[in-house]
Amino acid sequence: MTESNKPISPLRQRMIEDMTLRKLSPKTQIAYIRAVKNFTHFFGRSPDAAEAEDLRRYQLHLVEQGVSRVSLNAQITGLKFFFEVTVDRPEAMKKMRHVYEPRKLPEVLSVEEVSRLLQSAGSRKYQAALGVAYGAGLRASEVVHLKVPDIDSERRVLHVEQGKGKKDRYAMLSPALLQLLRAWWRQGRAQHKLLPGGWLFPGQNPVNPMSTRQLNRAFHLARRAAEIDKHVSLHSLRHAFATHLLEHHEDIRIIQILLGHKKLENTARYSQVAASLLREVKGPLEYLDLKTLS
Repeated sequence: MTESNKPISPLRQRMIEDMTLRKLSPKTQIAYIRAVKNFTHFFGRSPDAAEAEDLRRYQLHLVEQGVSRVSLNAQITGLKFFFEVTVDRPEAMKKMRHVYEPRKLPEVLSVEEVSRLLQSAGSRKYQAALGVAYGAGLRASEVVHLKVPDIDSERRVLHVEQGKGKKDRYAMLSPALLQLLRAWWRQGRAQHKLLPGGWLFPGQNPVNPMSTRQLNRAFHLARRAAEIDKHVSLHSLRHAFATHLLEHHEDIRIIQILLGHKKLENTARYSQVAASLLREVKGPLEYLDLKTLS
């Protein structure tokens, strides 16, 4: 019997039901199940029999194996759900601790680099999709899940349905971005790739949306074609969106709303990489009389 045909244990089934009750995304559910499965392999027994010391040993094992901070915290989050919700034993987690992840400033693409990247996108579809990531500051998952009716050209907004945090919001739709989208819409309709009311950026089968993996691949192909050597990712277009708006003196609270940030401090970090703002600040030495040193 293959692993996929093995019956699901009552404990795993209960965890799946608990996650379903809380409407956790399929991706999150897979990650949580994997975390418990990995711990079970280490523990060698049913995971609900573990004590706090067993979980402490497991975290030490992961650290010694060189597991990254991100992966380690993901494991802990999955186990935390299992012990606190599914088996109602929160005390088992008392010796496990999330590891602090140092927050680094993002490397930001310049306006000229973004222009080169979009021109190197290779097709109208990818140019428009990457244009949305930059021009509206959307996350990759938000870009690929846009539908044609989400474009409101009269109000000049994009409707982002169930973005991060399962929240709807509106994103900006500038005249230049609208022009990019119309060019792709005309081509997509002519090639019968866009279904009425369907995905704005369909995959090979237009019934399905383009995958984030496909969009990420398009970004890196465009980056190489544009000869951009910076260590950047698709998400860097969202960073560039926020930074460039700040450099043009747009209100940071408006940018917060456009990005869908819950906390202003998450938006404020872009002020640390907005180069033009830093150049405009008059340094304290400028107020001193240093003629005697010349």
